[in-house]
Amino acid sequence: MKHVAIDLGGRESQMCVRGQDGTILDEKRVFTKSLPKLLAALEASTVIVETSAEAFRVADAAKQAGHRVSVVPATLVKQLGVGARGVKTDRRDAQALSLASCRMELGSVHIPSESSRQLKSICGSREALVHTRTLLINNARGWLRTQLMRPRSGRSETFAARLREHAATHGFELPTHIERDLIVIETINAQIKAADHQLRELAGNNEVCRRLMTVPGVGAVTAVRFFAAIDQVSRFPTAHAVQSYLGLTPGERSSSERKQLTGITKAGPKAVRWTLIQAALVARRIRPNDPMVQWSHQIEQRRGRFIAVVALARKMAGILYAIWRDATTYQPSRGTTPA
Repeated sequence: MKHVAIDLGGRESQMCVRGQDGTILDEKRVFTKSLPKLLAALEASTVIVETSAEAFRVADAAKQAGHRVSVVPATLVKQLGVGARGVKTDRRDAQALSLASCRMELGSVHIPSESSRQLKSICGSREALVHTRTLLINNARGWLRTQLMRPRSGRSETFAARLREHAATHGFELPTHIERDLIVIETINAQIKAADHQLRELAGNNEVCRRLMTVPGVGAVTAVRFFAAIDQVSRFPTAHAVQSYLGLTPGERSSSERKQLTGITKAGPKAVRWTLIQAALVARRIRPNDPMVQWSHQIEQRRGRFIAVVALARKMAGILYAIWRDATTYQPSRGTTPA
């Protein structure tokens, strides 16, 4: 079986094809968009690519063509010889990956399904809108501080109206550059509202997401994010494995007789971890008598509020996994059961 390593690029990619004995059979530079056709014309081979924006689309094309595919994590490629001795070129990188494939069985990251990638993209677009709105609001607030003014507090959706109301009440006209920001903020508000509506529809039409949303504090954004990140619940043997994958478990720096636990590892998808922590905060606010929330309050008395919120987010990740795995809904009586 041949070993085909591809160093992917946005416009062009470098291919290196080796035989089973490690001999280089072919090397060429090709347009990235032509890779699906090139892979379809090759005999069944082992295809190796490094994680990148283009990697999963190329992996899909390779699988459809009947190849074995390994998407190597970017953190691993240096150990395989990529960039060795301070020399890094696309050609040398492709050669190093193909040679490593000939010598050993390379592990692969999980290749998410097309629907999972689409959901992640939808969530990412919404988060970009929210981030842009936050930047504009902070810019306007910074200008207000230079004028020693402070409008009444409220939600982000009403910021533009509140600022105009403040200007009208105190009899001054907003500068042109601030008015431009407010117009854009109002436009973004409408787009965020549309994005929220789309996510609610997606979650409502998905049986798994509907069950996930029975957990207090979990809405459409959290359910869709969790569903897209896990993708296949069967690839995780336990709830603890999911919690570890999401970076919500404590790390450890132990050596010899020294045993030291650290804060959470923060590995895995940051967006999912953030939404789970937000869901934990919401659950503590709207369902204070729920058993799992009461459990977090007990932790708060010993360790403080921040650690209690993170602990609740970790527990919620385990609960969401169990609900998905068992095809059930949230049962409050099990909210304090260890994962």
